[in-house]
Amino acid sequence: MSHPHPEYGPPPALRADGLRIIPLGGVGEIGRNMTVFEHAGRLLIVDCGVLFPEDFQPGVDLILPDFTAIRDRLNDIDALILTHAHEDHIGAVPYLLRERRDIPIIGTRLTLALLTAKLAEHRIKAVTQEIREEERHNYGPFECEFFAVNHSIPDAVAVAIRTDAGLVLHTGDFKMDQLPLDGRLTDLGGFARLGREGVDLLLSDSTNAEVPGFVTSEREIAPVLDGVFRDATRRIIVACFSSHVHRVQQVLEAAEAHGRSVCFVGRSMLRNMGVARDLGLLRVPPGLVVDLRDLDSLPDRNICLVSTGSQGEPLSALSRMANRDHQIRIETGDTVVLASSLIPGNENAVFRVINGLTRHGARVVHKGVAKVHTSGHAPAGELLYVLNATRPSNVMPVHGEWRHLRAHAKLAEATGVPADHVVLAEDGMVIDLLDGRARITGVVPCGYVYVDGAAVGDVGEPSLKDRRILGEEGFITITVVVDAAAGKVVVGPDMSARGFTDSRSTFDPVAKLVADALADAMRTGMNDTAALQQLVRRTVGRWVNENYRRRPMILPVVLEV
Repeated sequence: MSHPHPEYGPPPALRADGLRIIPLGGVGEIGRNMTVFEHAGRLLIVDCGVLFPEDFQPGVDLILPDFTAIRDRLNDIDALILTHAHEDHIGAVPYLLRERRDIPIIGTRLTLALLTAKLAEHRIKAVTQEIREEERHNYGPFECEFFAVNHSIPDAVAVAIRTDAGLVLHTGDFKMDQLPLDGRLTDLGGFARLGREGVDLLLSDSTNAEVPGFVTSEREIAPVLDGVFRDATRRIIVACFSSHVHRVQQVLEAAEAHGRSVCFVGRSMLRNMGVARDLGLLRVPPGLVVDLRDLDSLPDRNICLVSTGSQGEPLSALSRMANRDHQIRIETGDTVVLASSLIPGNENAVFRVINGLTRHGARVVHKGVAKVHTSGHAPAGELLYVLNATRPSNVMPVHGEWRHLRAHAKLAEATGVPADHVVLAEDGMVIDLLDGRARITGVVPCGYVYVDGAAVGDVGEPSLKDRRILGEEGFITITVVVDAAAGKVVVGPDMSARGFTDSRSTFDPVAKLVADALADAMRTGMNDTAALQQLVRRTVGRWVNENYRRRPMILPVVLEV
């Protein structure tokens, strides 16, 4: 699916003293984050993530950024910088490396460790460079400085990109928790130093731009979790993102305090927590974590499960528990904690899981009824701090849907950024920084690339439309054998359906209509089977619409003797 921008054409050639920014994902949507920077004939990429499908994209596993705009310039890429290890920032890296294996990948210790584990599943070994906050490194004509930021995963960074065209600050995902569990604060002082140097363009996280005030500290979650553990009489199941090391740490501490053993459920949870433990970022008391096979030997009151599935993903452990399709069977008295925020678009899936769990007797605790989670993204008050500290000449809100981008734009204007210096773009738009001004100068191809099983890009919008029709309306097949020379129907029409009706007699009235229409057409000289198939489709389609007000897929087969 390409985003139509009829007011823009292809961008002009970039001036030698200019910097070009091309968001290939993450602008106008939450997920699929990928931004390409071009200067002096070279490219730098920040993040390369995936978007997860919604209900209207049946059968799709992942949605990738569209690499079309850079596919013939892969050798010009000097580095891929990863701001942190969430899937919407690293999930598409294996697919980019399939096109060029030796792209240098830059990231912090945890980010690279989680990426390496992911790449191992794809049998890819990457060229990586570990960086830390407060370091500077050159990648071609790009000088990059890294800054610590606080987020819902450890080791996240922002990156300042210096070129001859100007200084750009890309915040990545961040918040400004003043009492973070790991003591790692967002480097607002570093941002202010950049502000004194002169930030020509700020690309900043917009996810919570509509939310007033300041973020709730992670430390306020622990007492609420402790209360949940204290009140629970049977098993506790905590569902959270498989990368949320801080939340899992709090669960481990609550479980230890209340005499419960912990079992990790879900492949990504096991993998990521193993990596975090090996790096010393997750402190696991000896003997606390047990294997799934050992649960049968423990009383229910001594069990705590940490699971994936907080977003209602259909194949996640928690969704399968809700559907009674998992070896862990939800029973009356179990407590399920959804320790995450709702990602826009996932609401229906999450509430479906909540209802399924509740139906089986579980008590479900989520953010709507208890403070069991706090967001990893800065609300409006904190975004204002960053805008005031950096004092950018130009602002481009990123990482958000349109409502978030516009809310962030208003915040920028409130701090004194002129309205015509706030760039509201979306995926595929080309933004050039020239002579201190950032402007949209064109568009590049930027569609959705769907991953369906092992196939990448084979499924497009026409296939998804057919899948939606099949899922919602079903299909009807009509097989008929004709003798075009004699102008008559020899066999049939034989009609059958799936997902439309359970009664074959439903089609008795239309079968005669089809036979008569074919006979009349052949008598007038129509003998092309393709044209006869179109006639059958129109005849059946008209009858279905008039009698049922439905639009199933109609598959006619006309054979000639």
